[in-house]
Amino acid sequence: MAGSGYKDYFQVLGVDRGADADAIKRAFRKLARQHHPDVNPGDASAEARFKEVSEAYEVLSDPDKRRKYEQFGQYWNQAGGMGGGVPGMDVDFGRYGNFDDFINDLLGRFGGPGGAGGFQTSGFPGGGFPGGFPRGGTGSRAPVNLDAEATVNVSFAEAFRGSERTLSVNNERVQVRIPPGVKNGSRLRLKGKGNLQPGTGRRGDLYLNLSVKDHPVWRLEGDQLRADLPVSLDELALGATVTVMTPDGEAQVAIPAGTTPGRSLRLKNKGWQAKGGRGDLLLTLSLVMPASWSSEEQQLLEQLRRQRSENPRHGWLRSAAL
Repeated sequence: MAGSGYKDYFQVLGVDRGADADAIKRAFRKLARQHHPDVNPGDASAEARFKEVSEAYEVLSDPDKRRKYEQFGQYWNQAGGMGGGVPGMDVDFGRYGNFDDFINDLLGRFGGPGGAGGFQTSGFPGGGFPGGFPRGGTGSRAPVNLDAEATVNVSFAEAFRGSERTLSVNNERVQVRIPPGVKNGSRLRLKGKGNLQPGTGRRGDLYLNLSVKDHPVWRLEGDQLRADLPVSLDELALGATVTVMTPDGEAQVAIPAGTTPGRSLRLKNKGWQAKGGRGDLLLTLSLVMPASWSSEEQQLLEQLRRQRSENPRHGWLRSAAL
């Protein structure tokens, strides 16, 4: 590009010749966003303009290159025996998650020593790479883990049905979708929302560890949703159809006559959300005795005692003998 004739890089970016590094960066961000190929698919003129803007920023953001450019004009790149042209804009846009990722990476790559991005290299005049930048744009810098973790408390209902949360991450409001059926300890990844590396714009991922609060009735055991169902003595002995609560609302459940406490009743497809569909709901029958009996109830219980045909401890007495 530079070899085809002199270009006024200040005019390309629309800034004064005395513009500082911050003004140059702001101008580049605005123009790069406007002419980026992803914003203008199939527009060759926009792509050419984008490359021109990037070339101008690459020169003006580097103090040494800017000094040579202001001193030697179109021959700035030959000053100091550097040789070759301005590094080409051979960019693999597919490896960026979004436009901001690309711009932040580009600012870091073009920053140079003392520039906006703080990209450090050595061994070449001006701190650049002859013939272009490496695709990764990381030079000899050691990899830095910019990932972050946070714990998010969610209610049992949110875990079951799913929900959306707005979190504050590095002074940024981030929308988080909690899918239905998450469990305690589930982990969500927010790409590009982790720690920010100063001077480069690089950012890691944010991992959210979900902590599901206990529910006073429901409990999750594996993929099964369980609860204890309080029942009376006569409902167990005589059988009954009772109204119960499920995550979907009220339902009718039949208790067979002669059912013993501790038995579980299964309600199919009324349990926890799972990838293959809803699991089952298990209700364990729990005998609840009244705190006090009415006189009529006591009379009936006396009749029951006189009429009872079986000693409940008969087998126990024989088995317990030593």
